[in-house]
Amino acid sequence: MLQAILPVRSILIAIFMLMAGSGVMNTLVSVRLERAGSGALLIGLVGTAYFAGLIVGALRIPSLVRRVGHIRAFAACVAAVSASTLVYAVHRDPLLWGMLRFTDGISVAGVYICLESWLNERADAETRGAVLAGYMTALYGGQAAGQFLLGLGNSDPALPLLVASILISLASIPVVLTRIIAPLPDADDSPLSFRELYGVSPLGIMGVCVTGLMLGGFYALGAVYASRLGMNLSATALFMSMAILGGVALQWPLGRLSDRMDRRKVIVWSFAGTLAASLAIALVGSPGSLLMGLGAVFGGLSFALYPLCVAHTNDHLRPEQRIAASGGMVMLYSLGAALGPLAGATAMAIAGTGGLFFFIALCAGGGLAFGLWRQTRSAPIPMDLQEQYVILPRTTPASAALDPVAPDETADEQRSLH
Repeated sequence: MLQAILPVRSILIAIFMLMAGSGVMNTLVSVRLERAGSGALLIGLVGTAYFAGLIVGALRIPSLVRRVGHIRAFAACVAAVSASTLVYAVHRDPLLWGMLRFTDGISVAGVYICLESWLNERADAETRGAVLAGYMTALYGGQAAGQFLLGLGNSDPALPLLVASILISLASIPVVLTRIIAPLPDADDSPLSFRELYGVSPLGIMGVCVTGLMLGGFYALGAVYASRLGMNLSATALFMSMAILGGVALQWPLGRLSDRMDRRKVIVWSFAGTLAASLAIALVGSPGSLLMGLGAVFGGLSFALYPLCVAHTNDHLRPEQRIAASGGMVMLYSLGAALGPLAGATAMAIAGTGGLFFFIALCAGGGLAFGLWRQTRSAPIPMDLQEQYVILPRTTPASAALDPVAPDETADEQRSLH
């Protein structure tokens, strides 16, 4: 694995630093708005703005990359994220912060597109799995580490924003100096339509949408939930980090289990576990080690659902369809994630602090019921026809090309370092 990721180490360092700086912003913005007296619905709207920006960026940034190239587009997007991070310290206003989060979403989508294109350029059929594993480790590791910037606000409210901006700016250095030649995005790799995707795999597509609703709500409002329970900044950061790290820990074992049995059963069990963990978190209602452990279990089960649903959908696809299908599923996840903060905030306004996890439990219950129903409507895929499970990012459609089970159309055209 080390030999596979060494040629792309500059890209992996960049994504780790970028996520360490920008990954805390959902948490930080939510906590600051909560402490300023903003209601859950307003905080949810600001959270929705970020995921809406991700969708717009995923659709519009590729044309920018074609015009100016990967390095210029990447540098522009990083500069925009770094600058907007400092603006949060200048003026606290929900409308301004919502506009900033929308801008952040567009810019972060651009960063993902550029970095994932570079990674795909360096990955061939033999190394793509190792490259993807390194990318996921850097992505989630940076995101989890970045949560602890929140505690810097105890001494100076502006300090977390300053440090985040520094990390984001430094992330551009290994990329703008890289010698890896990046390909232009393929204009022909348009995602399959949502109707086509549902026709191929109803459970896979519904599972992706429901996962977006749950995790979009959690990312935007999980810190608000922790804050309303009386957690300080350090405890809030630990709660969010535990969920992210739990998500990393359980994805691989659940995926390997799904390779050895009817994958639909693992999806159903994961929805059932997410339902139970969410209800437990909502009912515990007090800080402590039990809540932290439940947060890790929740993250482990809910984070695994997206790659499980992608793998289940791939079981029904021809190899040449998988990249287009994965791109469509990323968009469906993003649409769910954009609606999740609003729905979760409404639940908190109605049911109080625990309303967020009651909402997540409701989503998981719906996914569980749909999964059980689908098992009565169709036979399982034979074990010898199931594709290998792959841990995939939920970033932009550009990440679909990193899927090791997708056909390697560029294997004969790999460029070397200059």
